[in-house]
Amino acid sequence: MRAGEAPINGELVAVLLECRDHIEGMIKDIESGIEQLAPERVEIDSTLLDRLTIFGGQRRIQNTTIPDTTSIKKAELMGLIAESDHWHISLRFDPRMMHDGFDPLSFIRYLGRKGKIKHITTLMDALPPLLDMDPELCYLGFEIAYSSNAEKSEIESVFDFIRQDATIRILPPHSQIADFVALIRALPESSQRLGDILVQCGTLTDRELQEALALQDKVAQESAQSGMPPVPLGQILVGENMVQPAVVKAALEKQKLGRDTKPNTNGNSVEARSVRVDADKLDALVNLVGELVIAGAATHVVAKRIGNEDMVNTISNLERLVEQVRDCALDLRMVQIGATFSRFQRVVRDVSRELNKEITLVITGADTELDKTVVERLGDPLLHLVRNSVDHGIETAAERIASGKAKAGRLLLNAYHDSGSIVIEVSDDGRGLNRNKIRSKAIERGLINAEQSLSDQELDHLIFEPGFSTADTVSNLSGRGVGMDVVKRSITALRGTINVESSENHGMTVRVRLPLTLAIIEGFHVAVGKSSYVIPLDMVVECIEKPDAAASQSHYLNLRGEVLPFINLGEFFGSGDAGKKTRGNIVVVQYSNQRAGLVVDSLLGELQAVIKPMGKLFMHVKGIGGSTILGTGEVALVLDVPGLIGMASDKESEAA
Repeated sequence: MRAGEAPINGELVAVLLECRDHIEGMIKDIESGIEQLAPERVEIDSTLLDRLTIFGGQRRIQNTTIPDTTSIKKAELMGLIAESDHWHISLRFDPRMMHDGFDPLSFIRYLGRKGKIKHITTLMDALPPLLDMDPELCYLGFEIAYSSNAEKSEIESVFDFIRQDATIRILPPHSQIADFVALIRALPESSQRLGDILVQCGTLTDRELQEALALQDKVAQESAQSGMPPVPLGQILVGENMVQPAVVKAALEKQKLGRDTKPNTNGNSVEARSVRVDADKLDALVNLVGELVIAGAATHVVAKRIGNEDMVNTISNLERLVEQVRDCALDLRMVQIGATFSRFQRVVRDVSRELNKEITLVITGADTELDKTVVERLGDPLLHLVRNSVDHGIETAAERIASGKAKAGRLLLNAYHDSGSIVIEVSDDGRGLNRNKIRSKAIERGLINAEQSLSDQELDHLIFEPGFSTADTVSNLSGRGVGMDVVKRSITALRGTINVESSENHGMTVRVRLPLTLAIIEGFHVAVGKSSYVIPLDMVVECIEKPDAAASQSHYLNLRGEVLPFINLGEFFGSGDAGKKTRGNIVVVQYSNQRAGLVVDSLLGELQAVIKPMGKLFMHVKGIGGSTILGTGEVALVLDVPGLIGMASDKESEAA
């Protein structure tokens, strides 16, 4: 395929993917200690080889016995022994050893009593700029080629006094290549030439290096005359059997580290690379930042109570810095959703082939970022939605042609940001939902009665009922009524919502809306009676004064020519003061394309809210999405705005 001799087509890719799965299975067998390929694996192995030969592959005799670990290690040792006939000693002294009365050179001189130092290279990578140098510190490292008939324990005894404060590595003559590779990777990072690094570790002699360089110049001249690119030194060393390929690879990796190390304005080197951080450490950092936010709010309350203006201003600056730290910590947890989307390339391919369908997967918005916790818990719900579209939504090629559509179906995965949330869409251009069939199944299962009238949207959302399925037969993919209800529960657990838009014979779109993060949010603090509530600030549109009671008894009002349903939080939660004479306020909130009003007694301003999960006893309370701790130490409930908007819209529909 790489040479262009084998054409790439769907059948060949299918075989290669099966080969990949087969190899993965064999590797797992080795990991579990199985010493003989199972008969079914041998059969699969033979079948795949036969199928590969159709595309030009050459079949070779396969050994179905997995060699034991001892045999593998023996095979690794053959031909992987360095040719050097001297000991190699690598020394890295503790910088403060001279403070303890030790002289590094005295140990090196003492080696001369037990043998002969053939070659020594002094490494100065750790030397700081001259003005920063401390003359009482040891910055040097040493690579020593050492000839001696002494035992390794005898050579090690030379360094007994400083063993705890130094890094000492001793390789005997004719050591394994793997030992030299490990030594190369342990060298201080530098931009030294490949040949110098190999000489330092004792793999090459100076004479061998000079011969290799001379040969490289000769090959370079011949290449220039013929118009060919120059041959790298490492390739020449391997070709002349001067060094093993594994050692060259390790040295080249070390060179790359040196090139990636860039000097800063002070002359010091700085690695221009990213750093991998364990996810648990990020979670711990965000939790600590959350506690810092709560402590900062409490300090601000105390400062205002004391009435010290200077302290209030200082704490305000501190809160601003804490807010920046919070944003940076949350940014560290943000990951792109593209990796999750890419998983479904294989899923769509395998399922479509199983169902004899032609489907093209289109991915857009892969660079959209959201909290890693959300991404991790989003994989399974999206998998259900994708498989559902492939199985139920998109028709077979014959059905699509008969209905005037393109032969290949189109499945779209899209993600984008909207109003402080992330929206993920799974769309297809298939048959859409059959609402007549959904209604019949719902009546059959007792979900609705025959006389009940439902809107198209209400019928569509019946597919999320537990155990609901319109499949006529049970298969490996569908028909059990398990899936869509699990999807809805998973999305709801992430404080998200899921909606369906369907057009018969034109396709269906499932739209999932999720919060960007589950940890810390900007909130709007309101009070109803003696209770405090927090509304996610991204969903707040405006605040207006509540009209008189006579105009608002129907639970909706006229907002600049638009009908705005609203919910009185005091009545809803039973926390209002019935005898209160004030008119109160209405906070207008928006989620997706829907708006509603929340009637509150007072507006207390913006705050940072660290969301704490509700206990199991309160998880099913409507209208509540979590809790947070205020600076006063009191607990405030975080409102579930999507749920409240839905309830307000239902009241509007009932009134209509």
